[in-house]
Amino acid sequence: MKAGAKKLRAEADYADQIARSATDQKKLELYERLAAHFRNLAVEIDKAMADRSG
Repeated sequence: MKAGAKKLRAEADYADQIARSATDQKKLELYERLAAHFRNLAVEIDKAMADRSG
């Protein structure tokens, strides 16, 4: 699960990078939403792991 959360954070960073370089407003918004979604998923995985170990 840790690896999955780490991969999602890497994907979020990559989506942020694409969003920063986007010249089209729709693409910028799309990649910003993707980054936020990936980060939220990683947080949910972290919470699940904490619940399992707690």
